[in-house]
Amino acid sequence: MNTFENTGLDKNILKAIASLGFEKTTPIQESTIPILMNSNKDMIATAETGTGKTAAFGLPMLHLTDIGDLTTQSLVLCPTRELCIQIALDLANYAKNMDGINILSVYGGSSIENQIKALRKGVHIVIGTPGRTKDLIKRKKLKIHSVARVVLDEADEMLTMGFKEDLEAILGETPKQKQTLLFSATMSPKVISITKKYMHNPLEISVAPMNLGAKNVQHIYYMVHIKDRYEAIKRIADSNPNIYGIVFCRTRRETKEVANKLMHDNYNADTLHGELTQAQRDEVMNRFRKRTIQLLVATDVAARGLDVTDLTHIINYNLPDEPEVYIHRSGRTGRAGKTGISIAIIHTREMGRIREIERKGGISFKCESIPKGIDICQKRLYSLIDKIENIEVDEKQIGPFLPAIYEKLEYLDRENLIKHFVSAEFNRYLSYYKNSRDINVSNQHDNKNYDKKRKDISQKRQESSFCGYLINIGFKDQVNPSRLIGLINECIGSKKAIIGNIDIMKAQSIIEVDDKWSSKLQKGIKGKSFEGKKLTIELLDKKNTPSSHSKKGHKSKRRNDRKVRHKKFKSKGRWQKNSKRK
Repeated sequence: MNTFENTGLDKNILKAIASLGFEKTTPIQESTIPILMNSNKDMIATAETGTGKTAAFGLPMLHLTDIGDLTTQSLVLCPTRELCIQIALDLANYAKNMDGINILSVYGGSSIENQIKALRKGVHIVIGTPGRTKDLIKRKKLKIHSVARVVLDEADEMLTMGFKEDLEAILGETPKQKQTLLFSATMSPKVISITKKYMHNPLEISVAPMNLGAKNVQHIYYMVHIKDRYEAIKRIADSNPNIYGIVFCRTRRETKEVANKLMHDNYNADTLHGELTQAQRDEVMNRFRKRTIQLLVATDVAARGLDVTDLTHIINYNLPDEPEVYIHRSGRTGRAGKTGISIAIIHTREMGRIREIERKGGISFKCESIPKGIDICQKRLYSLIDKIENIEVDEKQIGPFLPAIYEKLEYLDRENLIKHFVSAEFNRYLSYYKNSRDINVSNQHDNKNYDKKRKDISQKRQESSFCGYLINIGFKDQVNPSRLIGLINECIGSKKAIIGNIDIMKAQSIIEVDDKWSSKLQKGIKGKSFEGKKLTIELLDKKNTPSSHSKKGHKSKRRNDRKVRHKKFKSKGRWQKNSKRK
């Protein structure tokens, strides 16, 4: 097929596609459009964001719509308001030459009364988030008893966000004789359960490998200490004057902290998170699309559905838990034949996760050093010179002001004039990076002395006397051994403390620390919070420490046991493999 002209689509749709500059179909479009045009079979399509899947299901949907029938014929469900709006906009563009077709997006944070008014007039295609769609059905304002097709877009994300019950309630209102189309980046067990329950002998299409766009994306990791991650962000931004990208953080609180710091330091940045109203989200996204915001700080959930072109950088302030999520993030840059850079800021214990992403994603990371202050200053200077050299001078506008300018600056010769002008723009970088330190950390795994260092640490651990501490955070607070150790180091203000055994439970953790740091640890943890939770610490009796449990045959895991991240500590005190977090 290769071109839209060969798809058999309505001429008005083809005219609209051509006006948008599209000629050739993407792999997902080439695989799905012919089937959807000629078959009512259910379909499962594994496809990443940015592969053209909206057109893959949307174009046949428009072609098959009976404009004379004002009942709702197609229903598209998606996880976020942004994606909902984007799909509706794309369909409207494809249908701009189709007279009389009505397309409506329904989502929370917007007036439900206006949406009800639109539904009363008759809507052919409804695109909605599960929550608002369910609400409209419950109010008997959205009637889906006769829909011909239902699309579940980003099904994996909808289930991750807790929409399973809503989806089941909505699907339960649809007729049995309909076409169900499911699009998902990954086929998780939850997604598979939906397909088994609500789909009948579906066709399966997978045309989006995990390394989609890898040819156009350069993958880089920088290794720094946890405390230097924000400094790394600043240096990345300063060394790339034309940066335009998304910074991904793990939590809502972290996005706000990073964005606030960037804005305080005079960077063109803002944040996108779940606490914003729809009007606030729209305002942020409008500024981001216009590039008045260069760095958008967001969580994965908040960034779902964002369709922003020409991103230069994706920055992972935290690595995601799943390799698939990293690939999904990085796929937001390097689109439409353009190149992009995906950066991971990691600490010393995350090399294993980098290797896992490489293995599962079919990509290769390059280890680079965070630029030093002198290098950043040099790059900013050259950027300023290029900007001055290429700027367009409007003689008519500036002409009336020139005599006064010449008079004011006539005492300066050419060299001093250049010095003054450049310094006015450049002094803040020179001042900030004057005595800047090197924040890079060497990759210990590439160090010939790594094994010797590990033996030394092991010897010190054996010679140490440990105290056990009970801390009021556990895996439900997103604690893992690395984050817990980082917290301990931060509280005592040193990385020299020897850490013994670690037990992570649901709501609390036990950690052994060399007893000479006892006083500093207890003082340092006062007033501190973790993920918004105020921390408390309790010194345990020797008999209640993990080491004492081990002597009695109790299972305890060392902090350097990589399997600890993937196991859950049950109240009985046993690590259980492959258990799911509730």
